[in-house]
Amino acid sequence: MVDKSPSGSPLVATPYDASWSIAKSLELYGVRDWGEGYFDISAAGELVAQLPLGKQASQVALLDIIQGMKERGIEMPSILRIENLLDDRIKALNEAFKHAINEYSYQNHYRGVFPIKVNQQCHVIEEIADFGAGYHHGFEAGSKAELIIALSKLKDDQSLIICNGYKDSEFIELGLYAKEMGLKCFFVLETPSELPIILECSQRLGIEPLLGVRIRPLVIVDGHWNEDSGDRSIFGLSTASLIKVVEQLKESNMLHCLQLLHCHLGSQIPNIRNIRSGVLEACRFYSGLMEEGAPMGFLDLGGGLAVDYEGARTNSHHSMNYQLDEYCANIVETICECLDPLAIPHPVIISESGRSTVAYSSMLLFNVLDVRDHCPAPLPDSLPGSSHELVHNLWQVNQVVAADNFQECYNDALFYRDEVRELFRRGQASLSDRAIADNITLAVLEKVAVELKQTDKHYPELNNLPEMLADTYYGNFSLFQSLPDIWAIDQVFPVMPIHRLQEEPDRDALIADITCDCDGKIDHFSNAKGIQRTTRLHTVHEGEEYYLGVFLVGAYQETLGDLHNLFGDTNVVSVHIHADGSYDFVREFQGDSIADVLSYVEYDTKIMTEEFRQLAEKAVKQGKITAAKRKQMMKAFKASLDGYTYFEKEEH
Repeated sequence: MVDKSPSGSPLVATPYDASWSIAKSLELYGVRDWGEGYFDISAAGELVAQLPLGKQASQVALLDIIQGMKERGIEMPSILRIENLLDDRIKALNEAFKHAINEYSYQNHYRGVFPIKVNQQCHVIEEIADFGAGYHHGFEAGSKAELIIALSKLKDDQSLIICNGYKDSEFIELGLYAKEMGLKCFFVLETPSELPIILECSQRLGIEPLLGVRIRPLVIVDGHWNEDSGDRSIFGLSTASLIKVVEQLKESNMLHCLQLLHCHLGSQIPNIRNIRSGVLEACRFYSGLMEEGAPMGFLDLGGGLAVDYEGARTNSHHSMNYQLDEYCANIVETICECLDPLAIPHPVIISESGRSTVAYSSMLLFNVLDVRDHCPAPLPDSLPGSSHELVHNLWQVNQVVAADNFQECYNDALFYRDEVRELFRRGQASLSDRAIADNITLAVLEKVAVELKQTDKHYPELNNLPEMLADTYYGNFSLFQSLPDIWAIDQVFPVMPIHRLQEEPDRDALIADITCDCDGKIDHFSNAKGIQRTTRLHTVHEGEEYYLGVFLVGAYQETLGDLHNLFGDTNVVSVHIHADGSYDFVREFQGDSIADVLSYVEYDTKIMTEEFRQLAEKAVKQGKITAAKRKQMMKAFKASLDGYTYFEKEEH
C-alpha cells in the first residue's frame, strides 16, 4: 500500500517497503475495486483484461495488444475497445433483472434500451444491436438523427425504441412509420405542446401512436447530476400538465394509446436509497394513470445505474453504494410492494442504462513522452560567497531539518524562497540566487516529507506537500479530445500504468497532456483514502516506452471531445477475446489526420497547399532556398497534412 501522511495524502520521494508486490499494485491502483472483475494484474506485472469465457476467466495483457497495434502501424494514443466485454455488460444487466424477476415472482419481463447519446459510435451501436437482440435490448433516441440510427440498426422487432426529447413532425412521422412496420416505437411526451403535433401526424397518416408520458418525480437524488431530478427538473410533465394530457387524449378518443410511464430518476445515482424512493413515486403515478383509464403496461425508470469510478463503494459523486443485483432487486421488489395491494398487473420494466453498459469496454492508452521531475539537483558543498544573504539563510534551514522542527523548517524555507523570488523580480537578486534558492527549497521539502512520514500527528498545512513535489508526466493525448469530462465537470477516472506493476512506483506525479493549455492535466486520482491530487508512477527509463491507461471512458467521452489545439479523434481498435486467451483485431479505425481536422474548421487543404507552394516559390526567386529544397519542403508539408495529429515517434 502507498505510504500516506495522516491526512491521507501520499508522501513524496520516500522509499516504500523493499519487497514490492503485485498485490500492493492491485491495492494502490484499486484495480479490483473499480474493475468489476474485468481487469487484473498478471504474474509478469502487466495489466490484463479478463472475461468469464468458458470455465475460467480468459486474460489478455494490454501490453500485448499494444504490441500488436504497433506491428499494424497503429500509433499511440488509441482507444481500445473490447467487444465481448460490452457484450458481457448487456448480458449482466439482463440476467440480473431476470434473476430478480424470478426471485420476487414478478409477472412480466424486463426490456433494456441503450441511450444512443451515451456513445453514438457506429461500431458500438452495431455491437449492442447484434448481441442485444438475444435479450430484445433496444435503443433510446433523443433526436431525429438518433432515431434514424435506431431504425437502421435494430433488427429485433421485440426490442423497444423509446423516443425522448423534443419532437417535430418529421421526427414523429418516422416513429409512426416504424410502428406501422411492427416496431414498438414509443413517443414520450416531454411537454403538453408535443401532443397536438403527434395527434395531427397520426390522423394524417392513419397510424395510431404508442405514447408515453415523462413525469417529474419529487425525489432529489444524490450525485453530480441531481438537477436531473426533483420538481425543478427541466424535463418532464408537472402533475397538472399530466392531467391536461390525459384529458386531451380522452377528448380525442386516444387514451388507449397511453401505455408507458417514463420516470428518469437521474444520472450516475450513487445512493441506492434514492432509487428505491424514486421507483415508489413512479408507481404512484403509474397507478394513478390506470385509475384515469389509461391501459399502461410499461414502466420506464430511465437511467441512473452508476459506475464506481473510484472503486470506493460509497455514495460519493464518482462512486456507488450498491451492486447491479441489488439495483435490480430493489426495483422489482418496490414495484411489487406498490402495485400488488392495488391488484394492478405488473408492467414491463424498462431501464435506459447507458453509462454502466459501455463505460467498462473502452479505455484510452497512451505513452509518456517526457517527465519534468522535481528532484532537487545535487547541492554544492558550500555556497558561493556572492550568494544573497537570504540564500545563506535557506542553506542553514536545510542543514537543521529534524523530527522536532520540520514544520518550522517548512515555513522558513517557503518564506526565504518567496523573498528571494521577489528580490529577483525587482532586480536585487541574481539569476543564480533564484536558481539555487529554488533548489535548496526542494531539498528542504523532500526532508520534511520524510519526517512527516514518521509521525502520527496531523499537519493540515502540509496537505499540499505531495502536489508541491510531484513530477509532471507528459502524456501523448489531448484531455479535451479524449477525456473532456475531467476538464468540464471534474470527473474522476481510474488511471494507472499497464506494465511494470511488479515494480514499486517510486514517484508522485500528475499527468499533463500535449495541448498548450494549463487545464490539460489530470490531477485528481482515486485511491483507498479517497481523491488525491497525485498518483504514484514509475521512473521512466531512457529509451523505453512507458504506457498508461485511463479506464471506464466508454460513456460520453468521444462524443463530447473537441478539437482543442486541433488534436483530432484518436486511433480506435476493437478486439474480441477468446476463451483460450487469444484475441482478434476485429475493427481498426485510423484517427484524424491533420487534413481531416483542418477540414472540420472550414479549411481547404488544396488551397493551403497552393498557398504554401507560392510562399516557397517566392523564397526560391529571392535566393533564400533552392528549387531542390522547395521540393523537399513541399513533400514535408504534404506528409504533415496526411499525418496523425498526435506525437509520432520517428522510426529507426
